[in-house]
Amino acid sequence: MSTPDRLIESTRELLWERGYVGTSPKAILERAGAGQGSMYHHFKGKPDLALAAIRRTADELLAAAEGVLAGPGTPYERIEAYLRRERDVLRGCPIGRLTMDPDVIASAELRAPVDETLDRIRERIAGIVEEGKEQGQFAASLDGEEIAATVLATVQGGYVLARASGSAAAFETGVRGLLSLLAPRAS
Repeated sequence: MSTPDRLIESTRELLWERGYVGTSPKAILERAGAGQGSMYHHFKGKPDLALAAIRRTADELLAAAEGVLAGPGTPYERIEAYLRRERDVLRGCPIGRLTMDPDVIASAELRAPVDETLDRIRERIAGIVEEGKEQGQFAASLDGEEIAATVLATVQGGYVLARASGSAAAFETGVRGLLSLLAPRAS
């Protein structure tokens, strides 16, 4: 792995573990096994490196979500697959956690990939809900945007509840509850 890639990967891990403020240049260099001048040789500084790390994390998260949401099955089954996909629930969402970081939220540049990622997932799910309505699988009265926001809120809130309780059960309970509300109508 190249030095810039090691720096980006180390920053991604540290942002997920410690947040932006808790991620010092020294910690990044130590984790990457890179020399002191390496970060500034490849990046303008911590904000530039953090942005590269956040973008890579966002791209990875979007690819994983799209892989499930574009997969086989009915609209309900694809939403179910998204909600039930393998996650490290107790670690939380590497993008969602950044929304609680005041330094990330205060920076339009650092916040942009976070907002874009959540928006794209929400839009994709809204489209799937609309597809399900057209097929008669979901009630015509459902609003795709509202359901998509509810799906994201369930996932992100589930992470918070699981971390607070130290158990993935809270996440799983929220997912089961949402899926029971979305269950296809009987024909």
